[in-house]
Amino acid sequence: MAVPEATSAGTTAFRDWRTWHRVTGRIEGAERAPVVVLHGGPGATHDYTLRMARLVEQGHPVVHYDQLGCGRSTHLPDRGADFWTVDLFLDELDHLLGALGVAERYHLIGQSWGGMLGAEHAIRRPPGLLSLVIADSPASMDLWVAEANRLRDDLPPEVQRTLLRHEEAGTTDSPEYAEAERVFYDRHVCRVVPNPPEVSRSFEAIAEDPTVYHTMNGPSEFHVVGTLRAWSVVDRVGEIAVPTLLVNGAHDEATHATMAPFMDGIPDVRWETFADSSHMPHVEEEERFLSVVGDFLRNHE
Repeated sequence: MAVPEATSAGTTAFRDWRTWHRVTGRIEGAERAPVVVLHGGPGATHDYTLRMARLVEQGHPVVHYDQLGCGRSTHLPDRGADFWTVDLFLDELDHLLGALGVAERYHLIGQSWGGMLGAEHAIRRPPGLLSLVIADSPASMDLWVAEANRLRDDLPPEVQRTLLRHEEAGTTDSPEYAEAERVFYDRHVCRVVPNPPEVSRSFEAIAEDPTVYHTMNGPSEFHVVGTLRAWSVVDRVGEIAVPTLLVNGAHDEATHATMAPFMDGIPDVRWETFADSSHMPHVEEEERFLSVVGDFLRNHE
């Protein structure tokens, strides 16, 4: 199905920079609470999550935005690792909620890194948060790396050798590395091949300015050497006080093991796994994703 046209778009000031946002539907007078979508990466763009804008068909205005350093928001390629922190992106989210007038009543959907950010946001217990969807997100990077290595071991031996050779040589920008990397991505990131245009746009945006992704994550989904390497909320998920829906795909790089601490620790939680999906059920099983998430949101207005 086609992505609905934006009702409005623009930028808001955040400190000395600008955060770009897109709203589908009208926030004022809306039948149901707005849904705010947090994209992944870190360092991707909102584009690959645009199919979630169809939640407007169920009465929810939907807010997408490009996080700082990404897409249409301010880029800061000269900033170092000490600048790109979880707290920076939490502050940006809080500012955007206030600027758009939704801070008193909203749902949050975080996909991949966005779900990690969403969990951190919910742990702070903001009073206006009605519910949280954590989609395809790990509870710790130790779990993520362990599972990524397990999935990587199942790749063809020649692909594994190519990946390792370039990682050891520091040549992960090589086209040969990218070609080998694609084998993993087609299995565990998006199984719709070729990727839909909006998914390709987000990958292209990372390639054009990899500052945030390379700094916080590393050169690929399974070679994590960035500042998030030690990140974890495993011992804090019990502080999430809103109803939470976990989503992942049966072929997801965010495996059961990476997400299990959310299920074990969040007091009010449920989990839906999509049998024909990997890391993007909202793309790979769009209609079912919208139905499952829409029902969850409706039950927690």
